[in-house]
Amino acid sequence: MSAFRGILTGFGMAAIKDKEAKDNAKMEVVKAAGLDYHTNQLPAHKKMEANRASAYTQLTKILGSEEAADYFDANGFITGDGKDVERIQAMLEDKQIKADAFKNYIPTSNYSDRYNTRQTDFESRFDVVKKTFDMQGSGIGPSTINGLLTKPEGDITTTIKGEPGSQVGPVVTEGTPDREEKIDRSTSSLPISAFYGAKPDERGVETKFENIKKNVVESYGYGESYTTTDGRLEFRLSGAKRNEANAHVALAENFSKNRPDINQIEAATLAKQELDRQVLTPYKIIESSLKDMKYLPGDGQTGKAVLGSVGQNIDAATTMVGNVSIYEFITDIYNNDLLQDGAGNVNKAVFDKFVENLPVNIMYEGESLKSVLQNAHAMQYFNRF
Repeated sequence: MSAFRGILTGFGMAAIKDKEAKDNAKMEVVKAAGLDYHTNQLPAHKKMEANRASAYTQLTKILGSEEAADYFDANGFITGDGKDVERIQAMLEDKQIKADAFKNYIPTSNYSDRYNTRQTDFESRFDVVKKTFDMQGSGIGPSTINGLLTKPEGDITTTIKGEPGSQVGPVVTEGTPDREEKIDRSTSSLPISAFYGAKPDERGVETKFENIKKNVVESYGYGESYTTTDGRLEFRLSGAKRNEANAHVALAENFSKNRPDINQIEAATLAKQELDRQVLTPYKIIESSLKDMKYLPGDGQTGKAVLGSVGQNIDAATTMVGNVSIYEFITDIYNNDLLQDGAGNVNKAVFDKFVENLPVNIMYEGESLKSVLQNAHAMQYFNRF
């Protein structure tokens, strides 16, 4: 073999080996993607679709209106996070929306169409993996979906029955013929605000909440209340306890709203216990899990809570609380334990106190976890950690 051919052969063998290496690397990536598909992506997708179907069915039954359930699904209110029914019911109550407000709603697609679109989008993300391993499809069974087909929009006219003529003595009353009237059906482009009902006078509710605030602020030493010249009740909160006071009031109002069996003093007492559980206990648990780490909560002035000493950084990703990292522990509490508002986001007042108590020397990827959480909350990255 000539030296030239030897060189060509060498290049050829090198090219083959290089291709083999690249193919092997590609296969490893595909294997990893397949494992992630089976262990994470597919189960999560199935759970989300099952939650969607369940929420749609529940809302149809609760509201007595498939049109209402369809409106919420078609317009993105049903997300499959497992909290759809609770969130939508809270919004309906807050906005005084009745189920029959959607009776004339015209859907532009049915549940099955939307489900199939989501399935196609999901499966297209794993085409290469699915072709390589011939994986089974995802989602929920066809019988479930077929049972959720959106009702047809129905007639656009209705017949108004006329009245027959009559005669009493010489007086003849002419009858009126049947007539058809067009039903004014709402279209799918209408915003949810189009269905808002007229709000009742809430002065009684405002007075109730004002009294709750007054009780909390004055009973727990957060400041004092005073009446303005125009008769409004206002509060002077001390700077050091402003966040704590606002969070306490938010929880007390929530207890009062959802527990009609308790009075305002009981609401304030229960709220204080819940406040400590949500914004203080998590950090005491971290303290007890670490050796020689004293926790000092935020004082409201500087807002600098500390675990250990300021100069001692603690890595949230690798420092464990039981069998989870501090990062997982804190973000799980944020996502699942803190008071939420009607839209499914963490209540701002409770969050402000929670993050005030978060030690500044707990770090995540080179940045204070406090800042990471504040940025995520500001951008409404709820449940996206």
